[in-house]
Order: sequence, then structure tokens, then C-alpha cells
Amino acid sequence: MARSKSSGNWLKEHFSDPYVKKAQEDGWRSRAAYKLAEIDRKDGLLKAGMRIVDLGAAPGGWSQYAAQKLQGRGQVIALDILPMDALLDVTILQADFRESEALEQLREVLRGEPVDLVLSDMAPNMSGQDSTDQARAMYLAELALEFVDEVLRPGGAFLTKVFQGVGFDEYLRAMRDRFDRVASRKPDASRARSREIYLLGQGFRG
Repeated sequence: MARSKSSGNWLKEHFSDPYVKKAQEDGWRSRAAYKLAEIDRKDGLLKAGMRIVDLGAAPGGWSQYAAQKLQGRGQVIALDILPMDALLDVTILQADFRESEALEQLREVLRGEPVDLVLSDMAPNMSGQDSTDQARAMYLAELALEFVDEVLRPGGAFLTKVFQGVGFDEYLRAMRDRFDRVASRKPDASRARSREIYLLGQGFRG
């Protein structure tokens, strides 16, 4: 099957991306590791001893970075609908976060213990129709926030990817209702043309 012009452009951009090349050289699973690393440097997000849940984890760049920061002291639980190769010091779950089965798997691993940090780099498969894609993306972000309400300890933190558009302002207000501090971050490794932005909530009120 012939590739479309848009997919060809994406491949060209992907393989010429300096962060893709750097990730390969540095041994990271994906270029996304640099996004989390930059936010971590700025906000002091990850500390040894933490219990962390990484939603939308595949192929594992964020989980890999988190596990290295914890240095065996703490717990990283990664969940994605896609299969993920094993990572040292990371518990990997394969399930669709939109389905109750995923929540049950997470609850089983957590055993009722609270979480210090929830990470979410979830995004839907893009259809190219802005209104549809935005609605799907916000739905995933809302599910992640519901999960935060259930598992995050008071004082904990939440970092999530959202897309600017319909529903963004309401979501930002919902985060401000829950956290003492909410900041937006656009890491250098996030492509400039992308509408993605990361919201960081710290000081969860519980």
C-alpha cells in the first residue's frame, strides 16, 4: 500500500528530529523522555521513594526515566493499551485505560496504597478531524483526573498532556480546584507546531 503524503512527511520529520536521534544515542525508549526530564529539572518532580503511575506509557520513555531517577527506591507502574518491552524496576500492565479492567489491574497492584505522582502522556489515535481528536483527547485527560481523585495522596502531584482547544479551559479550572499550584509546561522536545501542552498540578488537596 502506498504511503500518503502526510504520513511520508511525518516520517521525514520524525527521523530528522534531533531529539529522536539523541534518544537513540542516549539509550532512551523515546524522545518523550526529554520532555519529562526538562519538567523534572524545572519543578523537582521525581524523588527517590516515590510511588508513580505512568498512564499511556508505551514505548516507555517516561517510565524509563522515572525508574532511573528512583534508583530502585520506590515503585513505577506503567500502563498502556499497547504492549511494552520489560523495563528494570517497572511493573508493566497492558490494558485500555478507558475500560474498567485497566482500573482493576491498577488497584490490584496498588493494594490500596496511595500514589505520590501520576503521569499521563495519553493521546488518542489522531483521525485528522480536529473536533473529534480534541474530544477524544479531553476524554482521556478527564479519565486521568478521575484516577487522580481516587489514588493520589494529599500533597501529591499530577502531570498530564492536554491539547489546547475545546474543553481546555474547563479542565484547567478542574485542576486548579484540586491542586495548590497548577502550571503549564511546553518542553523544548515538544514540537512547536503541536497543540500539546503539559499541565502540572502540585499540592493535591485530596
